[in-house]
Amino acid sequence: MPLQMNREVFITCAVTGSGGTQDKSPHVPRSPAQIAESAIDAAKAGAAIVHCHVRDPETGAPSRRLDLYREVTDRIRSAEVDVVLNLTAGMGGDIVFGSTEAPFPVNEKASDMIGATERMAHIRECLPEICTLDCGTMNFAEADYVMTNTPGMLRVMGSMMTELGVKPEIEAFDTGHLWFARQLVEEGTLASPALVQLCMGVPWGAPNDLNTFMAMVNAIPNDWSWSAFSLGRDQMPFVAASVLAGGNVRVGLEDNLFLEKGVLATNAQLVEKAAGVIEGMGARLIGPSEVRGRLDLTLRAPA
Repeated sequence: MPLQMNREVFITCAVTGSGGTQDKSPHVPRSPAQIAESAIDAAKAGAAIVHCHVRDPETGAPSRRLDLYREVTDRIRSAEVDVVLNLTAGMGGDIVFGSTEAPFPVNEKASDMIGATERMAHIRECLPEICTLDCGTMNFAEADYVMTNTPGMLRVMGSMMTELGVKPEIEAFDTGHLWFARQLVEEGTLASPALVQLCMGVPWGAPNDLNTFMAMVNAIPNDWSWSAFSLGRDQMPFVAASVLAGGNVRVGLEDNLFLEKGVLATNAQLVEKAAGVIEGMGARLIGPSEVRGRLDLTLRAPA
């Protein structure tokens, strides 16, 4: 398939994530006020979409607390700058097994496995324009941890998103995740055209070499919208690669802490750098209103 560069590109900023990065950089936001402020700064720098998790304000540990999501949502929606809100729905699918010789019982203290309704509680409460749907089960780098998303769970969560009028962003960590996403659209669980985020270089999903990347790109139906990202020092090269391959881009502190070697970044700085790459390639940044039209999103008013 020949490259077809995207000439009208939107940036998603993944503001804080759920990884253990809170003590690695002072710029990783923890409290709802900090997360919202960082998201708003990213929007001012050129991000059309902000992708948000929440954290315990004291420890920085990942959280699913409804009140934290509500505060982040309200602060972003009441800001003077416009931006599309994308909340994670990936929390609550974590299983940490026991030892390799005795995997059961699982490590209940480290595991966080809940039902579909509870996983979607903050989405129902906050009604963001977009929420994520991690479209498969996956081994991460940790020895005994599995991100667990069964076909049954994904069908139920996807149906809930569709019924709520919230656009699912399909998080694809490997080619099989795209295969199942196409099945969800074919059977009517998700509406077409769908929205995809290609998650490259996350151990142990799809590696971020260009052959694998293009295999992922070529598995996306032509009428779907998509973005891509990679981790760490490969974040900015994948800005260029994604635009060249016809997609949009994601940057942010969820995926990378550094502006350059040895220099810690803010979310706004990463967005500004990505915008420079995109515009330097001759493409145009599009804003939240154009993104809503392109993706058929429902804008909710501030609470």
